Amino acid sequence: MKDRWPLTLRGTGALALAVIALVVAQRAAIPELMYFGVLMLVLVVCAAVSTLVVRATGDVVRTVSPEVAEVGGIAEVQLSVRVRTPLPTLPGRWSDAVPAGLDGRAEGAFPAAASTLRRAGSPVGVRYEAIGVVRGTYTLGPLRVSTTDPFGLIRRRFRVGLATPVTVAPTIVELGALPQTPGEAGGTRQSAALQLGQGADNLVARPYAPGDSMRRIHWRATAHRDTLMVRQEEQESSPAATVVLDRALSRWSPSAADAPGGDPAFETAVSACVSAVVRLVHEGYTVDVVDSDGELLAEPVEGGEDAEARAVAASFATLRARADASTRRVLPASAAAMLGPLVVITGRLQLDDVLALRSGAQRSALPVLISVSDTADVEAARSAGWHATALHPGGDVARAWDESTRSEAVGVAG
Repeated sequence: MKDRWPLTLRGTGALALAVIALVVAQRAAIPELMYFGVLMLVLVVCAAVSTLVVRATGDVVRTVSPEVAEVGGIAEVQLSVRVRTPLPTLPGRWSDAVPAGLDGRAEGAFPAAASTLRRAGSPVGVRYEAIGVVRGTYTLGPLRVSTTDPFGLIRRRFRVGLATPVTVAPTIVELGALPQTPGEAGGTRQSAALQLGQGADNLVARPYAPGDSMRRIHWRATAHRDTLMVRQEEQESSPAATVVLDRALSRWSPSAADAPGGDPAFETAVSACVSAVVRLVHEGYTVDVVDSDGELLAEPVEGGEDAEARAVAASFATLRARADASTRRVLPASAAAMLGPLVVITGRLQLDDVLALRSGAQRSALPVLISVSDTADVEAARSAGWHATALHPGGDVARAWDESTRSEAVGVAG
């Protein structure tokens, strides 16, 4: 009712005084009181007419930092508001529309504004903090400003600017480093020289080019071809890793397919997935992210590209579970052939699912399985060769990662 009532407290009092003065003046035959009542009534009417006729407008520049908020993370929203009004206004209030995926107190006092008929008004800066609640894509705004006429009798409410899109990404958890293991699971960028046969003397050589170091001259090839030759440049390669996020609906709650945030277990799995991608990329792996049917969920991320790895989390803001394919796979055939680290994040597992996982564990240098479920039993997966652990929905992702990567005798994280 208060929001709909157009009069301020001062305006309501003025109207009440006008009515009382007119009634008392008529009954008591006091002309002066009649003049006072009419004056107060005219003042309220003039204020109302000015509010209806003279419209206030404006624009706003809204900046969200960081640009992509995380679930549980704080985003600072800064607004630069410029109001254009022919008539000056008294101090009022502002409020910004905050969507359900974010939580924050987006309101405060708005300063008085001078008339902008002759000159542009100065921008007003306001800020507030919002916390990511549910991953997804939303819009902040529009901004609403409530001021009054110059006499402070009538409220003036108007919208300023447009809404701003904002993305709430799954939480990226800082995971521990992988154990130091040889081969493809080493996790550091490796250099591989092109070779023919065995030994350093069989390295590929090419003609000398200006700028080549003299230390790289291939003397045997130079003598053989009677022209200056140098050893071929070493080619830097990044070992590969694969992260599989199982989206088959049979292993999650039905709400996981409806909208982000519906199934706590699936939300924990998405967070574990993006966290694993960030850790593997940081360790120097080129990472493929696929689902259980082999569908690419994000473009491959080169080793060391931490910013690109975090961009994967933003692309997962609206990711949902989907109906099972006819194969009901947990591990796609392409991932089963990988030699490097293989991380599989799934939900409730059946015995048939574990048997299908056996082939992947045999080839991978570091097969990691995280089952997100209240009733997960990973003993069969361990016996099949996986570094497996169970993670309760909403549990400690970092602890589950450490248990699955560092120990064969792993427990339940949460």
